[in-house]
Amino acid sequence: MFIYGFALVVIMSSSDGKTSKDRVTKDTTAAAVSTTLFDVANENFTKLINESAKVQPEYAQAISNLQQEYIEASRNAIQTTTSVQKQFANNNSNFNNLIVSDTATPYIQGLVKQSNDSTNNIIRMADINHQLTLNVLNALRENVKNYSRTIEASAEFNSNLAKAWASSYSSIQHQFTKGQ
Repeated sequence: MFIYGFALVVIMSSSDGKTSKDRVTKDTTAAAVSTTLFDVANENFTKLINESAKVQPEYAQAISNLQQEYIEASRNAIQTTTSVQKQFANNNSNFNNLIVSDTATPYIQGLVKQSNDSTNNIIRMADINHQLTLNVLNALRENVKNYSRTIEASAEFNSNLAKAWASSYSSIQHQFTKGQ
């Protein structure tokens, strides 16, 4: 009773323009009801997936646009900040009157070298992280493909199992009816 009621709810919720009367014929056998139920469920779930697929490119583009704006804003913030600091240092008479001794030069050069080395190491680390992330995403994609193939194989196995069971059930039922 519950399955039949559920079937009618799913059938009635179908938005393809057909009413439950169009789908449910006078044949109310369990096979007819389950066939209708599964057909409508398949249609409705497929519609939901298709609607999700329609908007996915827009979401991907919106995320890409947001990332690009963030990159530009970060670049602008860095350039503006360093420009203001440089201007402040160059216009500050106290700072300009400082004399940097020759003994400080190696330390300044060392600081510049360390800064450059750190930047290059961060870039190498980002490249490695980028490649690792791409490898993980590709592996996940392959896992989704494997999952899909597993579902197909399971469906085929279950279909064969149901056919074998129905075949053996018929022969067993036939043997019992012969013996009576």
